[in-house]
Amino acid sequence: MVKRNNQPNPDDRSDNVEKLQHKVQDTIENIEAAHDTMQFASPEEKEKIEAKNRRREEAISGMRDEIKDEARDQQ
Repeated sequence: MVKRNNQPNPDDRSDNVEKLQHKVQDTIENIEAAHDTMQFASPEEKEKIEAKNRRREEAISGMRDEIKDEARDQQ
């Protein structure tokens, strides 16, 4: 039987700002892609896309707040 050491990994937050910025950029690209597909969507699909983009924009706002917090903590 193998004995395992179940210790958590150390909390490495050194690259959190970069990861969050990447997520923001990906989400912006998703919003833009959704806008492109809206021209081919039915009215019902457009409504769903618009709702999803609103949620994405809220998420971006939250990620930007988190970026500010992480950047402040790193200083």
